This record gives sequence, C-alpha cells and structure tokens, in this order.
Amino acid sequence: MKVVVSYINSIYDIRKTIKKIDESLADGIHVDLMDGLYVSNKNFDISLLPELFKGISKPLDIHLMVLNPSQYLNLLYQLMPECIYIHIETEKDPVAVIKTIKEHCNCGICLNPDQNVTEIVDYLKYVNRVLLMSVVPGKGGQQFIESTKEKLEDLKKYQEKYNFQIYVDGGINNETIKFVDTANGVVSGSFVCQSKDFDEQISLLKLSR
Repeated sequence: MKVVVSYINSIYDIRKTIKKIDESLADGIHVDLMDGLYVSNKNFDISLLPELFKGISKPLDIHLMVLNPSQYLNLLYQLMPECIYIHIETEKDPVAVIKTIKEHCNCGICLNPDQNVTEIVDYLKYVNRVLLMSVVPGKGGQQFIESTKEKLEDLKKYQEKYNFQIYVDGGINNETIKFVDTANGVVSGSFVCQSKDFDEQISLLKLSR
C-alpha cells in the first residue's frame, strides 16, 4: 500500500511541510486545492503553485475541490502531476474532462461520504483511480468515517473489471488504516504532519495495515 501525504494540516508552514514530505518515506505529496465555492475553504492561488513545488522530487497527486476544474488544468500540467482527481458533479461533461486529463497524466474521480458507489459506476471505465473520501472534503483533521470500509468493499467489486486503483483519503492513522487495508493507497495528513518525525508516522502506517 502506498502512503501519500497531504500538507494541509501541519505544525510547520506550508513550504517547510512540503519540503519535509519530499525528504520523507512518503510515496507522494497530496495537493488539496479548494476554491471556496465547491467547499467553504479557499487555500490556493493557481499562479503561485509552480514556485511552491519547484524542485520537488516526489510525485504529486492533485485533488481539485473546485467548481469547473478544467479552468485550472493547463497551469496544473506544468507541475507534472502523477494524478489529478476531480469530483464528477463539478463539470457538465466529466467524461470529456477525464479524457483531457489522461492525455497528460493519470486521472481519478472522487467519491464523497454522502455519495454511493452506484453514482460513479458509469465513469469507472474511464479513470485510473478512485479517491474514496473517508471524511467530508474541505478541511483537514476530521475523524475517519467507519462506513468507508463497506463502501471500499462495494467499490472493489468493480476494480478487476475496470482496472482502476483505489486510494482512501481522510482521518487516516495507524488505527483507521486497518479498516481500509485492501486499498492500493491512502492519503494521510494530520497523522504525519502534526508530528516532528514524518518518517516514524509513515512507517507506522505501512506497518499497521
């Protein structure tokens, strides 16, 4: 299982946090971008992102919690991300956006806690990944929603047919990871970045599954 780390909720400032993740045992950096419209918080200026991630060697996974994510894509491609995640309800033609993203990198779609797997089944044949949200998107530090375990099991029924990976995002720590140990990867933020020793926390995740 891969462990990708989100920098959104850290004891360090954003630049130091990103640098520490880049130097850690993490398998990648999870970039949460919120526009204040799809979710209540706003946390980025799109023009500043290239400088923020300059010199970073870890793969970037970008989670777009925004309306009309296609408006940001050309600038985001400059970051050479490994994957870009969108929420299908934020675009009028999500299939077209997914296909466009896949010309540049992997594309994933998100499944929120209040959504059922059946709502995204028609899109699974187009995507490389599904980001299963185990908290309500929009802020860090939330508690893991235990019903995510059943939703993961439902999602896995489609995995062999459509050949996508499943990552779980939200409230992941060395205890909750046991609920989702059949996923391909997890996103952890506070558990890692609220600690002074990122490698120790990441190692706990990798050993706890």
